[in-house]
Amino acid sequence: MAATETHQAHIPMSAAGLRMDAALAQTFPQFSRARLTQWLKDGRIVVEDRSPRPRDSARGGERVRLCAELETVGSDAPEDIALDLLVEDPAFFVIAKPAGLVVHPGAGNRSGTLVNALLHRDPALVALPRAGIVHRLDKDTSGALVVARTPAAHHALVKALAKRQITREYLALVQGRVIAGGSIDAPIGRHPGDRLRMAVVEGGKPARSHYRVVERFDAHTLLRVALETGRTHQIRVHLAHLHWPIIGDPLYGGGLRLPAGSSPALVEVLRGFRRQALHAQTLVFAHPVDGREVRATAPLPVDFQTLLEALRAP
Repeated sequence: MAATETHQAHIPMSAAGLRMDAALAQTFPQFSRARLTQWLKDGRIVVEDRSPRPRDSARGGERVRLCAELETVGSDAPEDIALDLLVEDPAFFVIAKPAGLVVHPGAGNRSGTLVNALLHRDPALVALPRAGIVHRLDKDTSGALVVARTPAAHHALVKALAKRQITREYLALVQGRVIAGGSIDAPIGRHPGDRLRMAVVEGGKPARSHYRVVERFDAHTLLRVALETGRTHQIRVHLAHLHWPIIGDPLYGGGLRLPAGSSPALVEVLRGFRRQALHAQTLVFAHPVDGREVRATAPLPVDFQTLLEALRAP
């Protein structure tokens, strides 16, 4: 069933002389021009008490009333799956995603995903692409993830992400002792010999990550990594390329390395950690409605905390 929203605005003076559909695209940037054109044809847009045609010219300054019909985007079923909300706002959620939760339904994963959980939490998300999810985290990466709740918020957050105006910081526990922080600027594309993996490849998409040392151990280092771009598996690929693979990473980890002289307790914890030790700790972005800074921090999950405590033990 389609949801309906009513919006009122004035066409900006900068749109004077444009076709009505183009002027309305400036007035309501959260909706596509194609969608606005269809609503004009359907009589769902009233400009100064009349229903104009898409090709009519705008004068600028006209009052507009839009009765937006938001059709269902997906067919995924809502499911009662518990969610840990870091921020609950009328315009968005920030979720603390647990490791093991798939973000989007796909082949073999039509249920039990974050999308299914979100549709149960807020049924109106059915009208947004991917139930409002703005960016993704790998299944076994934990941490903060932002979800838009309205078309306007979705438009603003997706635009901010594309303009690199959303700060995303991760904690990564890697194999090897990293001496100092730095940056890596290396393009990422599909691995030439393994379609399941990504790799640093010539001709790949530009990818840039910044890292700094948080804590050093005998044979491991805890890093804070900030993404400048957001390629698939970017942090995992970049750190493995620098020969600092993330502990537990099944694709890029290269197998478990046990430090010499490790205690039985540490060996047990390292062997029992079966996912990449990567956590999306912090998100910082401008509120999509009022522009104030939003900062959300996801606490470290228990398994990650236990791993760090084992490394710190004498």
